[in-house]
Amino acid sequence: MSRALTGKTALVAGATRGAGRGIAVQLGAAGATVYVTGRSTRTHRSEMDRPETIEETAELVTAAGGEGIAVQVDHLDPERVAALVRRIDEERGRLDVLVNDVWGADRLFEFGRPLWEQSLDDGLRMLRLAIDTHAITSHCALPLLIREPGGLVVEITDGTAEYNAAYRRECGYFYDLAKSAVIRMALAQSEEIAPYGATALSLTPGWLRSEAMLDNYGVTEETWHDAAKATPHFAISESPAFVGRAVAALAADPDRARWNGASLSSGGLAQVYGFTDADGSRPDAWRYIVEVEQAGRPADVTGYR
Repeated sequence: MSRALTGKTALVAGATRGAGRGIAVQLGAAGATVYVTGRSTRTHRSEMDRPETIEETAELVTAAGGEGIAVQVDHLDPERVAALVRRIDEERGRLDVLVNDVWGADRLFEFGRPLWEQSLDDGLRMLRLAIDTHAITSHCALPLLIREPGGLVVEITDGTAEYNAAYRRECGYFYDLAKSAVIRMALAQSEEIAPYGATALSLTPGWLRSEAMLDNYGVTEETWHDAAKATPHFAISESPAFVGRAVAALAADPDRARWNGASLSSGGLAQVYGFTDADGSRPDAWRYIVEVEQAGRPADVTGYR
């Protein structure tokens, strides 16, 4: 897959940190030009109040071998998104890959509380951040993406369609709705863009070692195994590079249309394309969660990574 995306243009919406950053960097490693968007810059923090910035992500893309272009965009603002797409068209004349990864709602969902006990304002804000942003971005970007056949849309969510078919009670009403809706959005787009030779799908990472997750456990990417001592099932976790390599593999696959409308996982695609996480392993988190964690078995990743 090395340099397989040279000459291709990608937009990763929500690339400031986490999965979005990992995806942007791996697309860059495959040679793509990547527009990385988000609200957090070196001079302005979003409501997430995290230190990561889109400029850092763009620099990582370039260091990986691609060209990273940082653009501050609030994807709830249709005019800003439309201006971004016009810029991509003017500068590149094409859009080959669209990744909708906007989220920014970690602080808004409440574990283990029924709908009527949750904050309505926070819940509705979560839906705006998780659903409206994706719809606005696709609405603006799809006309450019379908101009030439071969375009790819990747909707990033949490959980596969199979896993999310059951209500995710521990996460609650708004989170469950948001993550399931994104899967449906990918399905809808797959039907609408297929006649133009384009592909849309949803993709979920497993237990992601995002910057915030590492901070929560008081570890770094280099010392993450220490967190598994207190939380044994964390041993199945994966770095953002893993889902990034999944997107890069999809974008480089000339037969990517076979996945049109599908709900996929990083661990599942690793078995198909043969890529690994940064440590050389292939964690299959969603299979592990069902077969080990939810089954009440002791933590043991043997056969799962």
